[in-house]
Amino acid sequence: MSVSSLNMEIQDNAIKQIVPENTVVEQVAGGFGFTEGPVWYGDCLLFSDIPNNRIVRWRMLNIGPEVTTFRTPSGNSNGLTLDRSGRLIACEHSARRVTRTEPDGTITVLAERYQGKRLNSPNDVVVRSDGSIFFTDPPYGLARMTAWKELPFNGVYRLAPDGELLLLVDDFDRPNGLAFSPDEQVLYVADTSGGHIRSFDVGPDGSISNGKVFSEMKAPEPGAPDGMKVDREGNVYCTGPGGFWIISPEGKCLAIVRPPELPANLAWGDADMKSLYLTARTGIYRIRLSIAGTALF
Repeated sequence: MSVSSLNMEIQDNAIKQIVPENTVVEQVAGGFGFTEGPVWYGDCLLFSDIPNNRIVRWRMLNIGPEVTTFRTPSGNSNGLTLDRSGRLIACEHSARRVTRTEPDGTITVLAERYQGKRLNSPNDVVVRSDGSIFFTDPPYGLARMTAWKELPFNGVYRLAPDGELLLLVDDFDRPNGLAFSPDEQVLYVADTSGGHIRSFDVGPDGSISNGKVFSEMKAPEPGAPDGMKVDREGNVYCTGPGGFWIISPEGKCLAIVRPPELPANLAWGDADMKSLYLTARTGIYRIRLSIAGTALF
């Protein structure tokens, strides 16, 4: 593992309550094709290595870090999360579906068609406390596979606990990362092509309304709004131009953090959930923060 000093552009002094002084960035693993979709899974980190068609498991043992394959083929998985029972939920690009990995390792398909037509390439996913699954469905995987696009839109969906697939929004060009506020009353969705995050009010039944721009994320550096997580105080962490942005619950950018590689996604981890793990191109990085992330279940 290598360690480097934190490169952070402070835009509001409130960031000092989140990022301790002398914080460093650790590279905990490297040498992958393109990493995405991290999720903390018991005592380890799972993440997608998309071009190598596998889900990777990283964990720290007494003798040092261990990197193994958790699942292959993975359907060129991207976003990963856990359901309320701790089972792995995966968005599979090439298989164009959302799946669940059962305790015995078998794969259950949760969603692959909407009104009889195949999904585009499910990208990122989050689970609500009622067990419903929200996911985005841009066409990124189709471009790589030159596959036929069957749906005329790129949607955001809710898979209800009873298995019904509901289209929530169809006016995104490239919906991407998504996350709930700690009280689950707000759903944030990264609008990659729009260069901003949109927010929606979430009703008791899981419906969403009052969509609006929550925070603009435009800058001349490489990158666009992508993976997203929220901490227990409601701050939003979203990968974007230059690195990842830390945004207050009011939509104000507090800081832009620039790790050694441009990250695509991030996740909370370690026993206290105060480590932020970054999937950044070929590497995995970790940053220790003062505020813990929201629990998955």
